[in-house]
Amino acid sequence: MTDKDSATARRSIALSGPGLALLGVLAFSFSFPGAHYALDGLDPYLVGVGRAAVAALLAAGALAAVTARPPARHQIRGLLAVGLGVVFGFPVLSTLALDAGASVSHSAVVIGLLPAATAITASLRTGERPSRGFWAAAAVGALTITVFTVAEGGGRLTSADLLLVGALLTAAYGYAEGGRLSREMPGWRVISWALVLATPVSVPVTLVLMSTTEQHWTREAVLGFGYVSAFSMFLGFFAWYAGMGRIGVARASQFQLAQPIMTLVWSAWLLGEHLDGLTWPAALVVAICVAWSQRARVRTSPPASAPAGGERSPVAARPTMKG
Repeated sequence: MTDKDSATARRSIALSGPGLALLGVLAFSFSFPGAHYALDGLDPYLVGVGRAAVAALLAAGALAAVTARPPARHQIRGLLAVGLGVVFGFPVLSTLALDAGASVSHSAVVIGLLPAATAITASLRTGERPSRGFWAAAAVGALTITVFTVAEGGGRLTSADLLLVGALLTAAYGYAEGGRLSREMPGWRVISWALVLATPVSVPVTLVLMSTTEQHWTREAVLGFGYVSAFSMFLGFFAWYAGMGRIGVARASQFQLAQPIMTLVWSAWLLGEHLDGLTWPAALVVAICVAWSQRARVRTSPPASAPAGGERSPVAARPTMKG
């Protein structure tokens, strides 16, 4: 490959990173409406855990199709952390919150704090050091979402809110670990191996729930469960982890500031939930914060050397990245 070809490839990777992250956010923005539909006829634990069992079948098929080699030993711990955070933690806790009475729109807004939590986790786990400008953008976005949440909830927090806070904390951990691993292996393999490694828990629990809970497989339940299994739990992470691996965990996480607004629109369109006058001003502030965070500098501490058998992203190895 010539120097010109290499430069073109690097530009392509840099330009595609934000697009991939935004595509992942778009897929995730339908997660709450999908779970809401699934709860129309299914037990919340079945919706939360069963999606992982179904997605694991898809992941195993994808890995077998390319005869993917098993992850290295040093990667197993990170993959288990991904499983704890995004295979079990977020799906189960967020579904329980919906079952406890939280509306789709309210849940989406509370989860709007996820970008700030992910950026903090990334600074602790991946060596990323965002600038003051980045933290300022993240803080304004988080404050906007918090004010919006409290206003929507009448000035109080509920038990469902506590479940949602637990969901966003576990998701932040899973996102940061997955983004870190995406520097060593393709993003789709990260979520695929995490799902496969989780099968000793997800499959038996799903089978038990299938035999002990009452199920009504209505059209809404099938569509909702199918979406959260195939897209929220699997395909959405293809783009999301790839974007994180290319532009960094902290910077990619800020695209999720747009997710609550997207979900609010879907909840009004699909579920008929009411959007009040605060929605669109909040959406404008969030959009500004996303643009602001993407222009801020994020320093990344590269690994001293590539792990044995690892596939490290050329962009992830750069000491600095500018929007």
